Amino acid sequence: MAIITYREALRQAIDEEMEKDPTVIIMGEEVAQYDGAYKVTKGLLAKYGEDRVIDTPIAELGFTGLGVGAAMGGMRPIVEWMTFQFGLLAIDQLINNAAKMRYMSGGQFKMPMVVRGANGPAEYLSSQHSQSFATYFVHVPGFIVVAPVTPYDAKGLLKAAIRDDNCVIFLESEMSYGLKGEVPEEEYIIPFGKADVKREGTDVTIISYSKPVLMCLQVAEELAKEGISAEVVDLRSLRPLDEETIYNSVRKTNRAVVVDEAWPHCSVGSWVQSLVQKNCFDDLDAPVELVASEDIPMPYNHTLELEVQPTVAKITAAVKRALYR
Repeated sequence: MAIITYREALRQAIDEEMEKDPTVIIMGEEVAQYDGAYKVTKGLLAKYGEDRVIDTPIAELGFTGLGVGAAMGGMRPIVEWMTFQFGLLAIDQLINNAAKMRYMSGGQFKMPMVVRGANGPAEYLSSQHSQSFATYFVHVPGFIVVAPVTPYDAKGLLKAAIRDDNCVIFLESEMSYGLKGEVPEEEYIIPFGKADVKREGTDVTIISYSKPVLMCLQVAEELAKEGISAEVVDLRSLRPLDEETIYNSVRKTNRAVVVDEAWPHCSVGSWVQSLVQKNCFDDLDAPVELVASEDIPMPYNHTLELEVQPTVAKITAAVKRALYR
């Protein structure tokens, strides 16, 4: 096992797949000359040239459309948005073309395209650049949506995404690019639709994805000092969703807390909450708790910015409510 950062894990996945398959290309703002806004594509231009590592104008709708056309024409484009906040400009190309073309063509066109970049709240970015868009894409049939938080998961899922014949929305936490973790030196793939139990427990299940998973693990560590055994389930794959792992965990612990850094209304977290409440109703000893961001635009003030998001204190309080403590 090598210990590398999240960004290095992503780079390895892209590099290995580009080396194996000449139809894999990457395009986006600053991916070439600048080595990527978050340095994920560092060194790829020098290795593969400007025909396969392509700097684009600041025009998400335009270059996302180029990615759709390239995928229809037999290429395997990786479209990097500097941030999913800017990706709102490309929603028409994604939802009306990328997600539907395979269906509308009766399978005559495949859509082997990955759209990846930073998603979710970061720091000091205020209302327009610090929000989670997972729900937008999970809502749409035709997409595969994943949100890994560890370097191991990021590499394995990105390799799977590049090889898939459907459009994959690959959500990366902006605050996790420097996170280090163990990654095997040999090749591996993580299939879609497989959650990961990051920590075993018996008293309560904490379900989350992306950056909040790290807080959930911290909460579980602190609760253990009080004699509370918390199981932490990292969804990783949001569409398809691994309902079996979720239900198996909840049926073991009989309590559930769902954590999502998005707004609470119609979010991935609220959907998981409703699924657990419905399908594990007879196994639950308490209502399913949801910890989400407050239902307001993101403040710029740093203290308020942190306070409106899920926190260790909020998750801990939700766990204790579920345990009637």
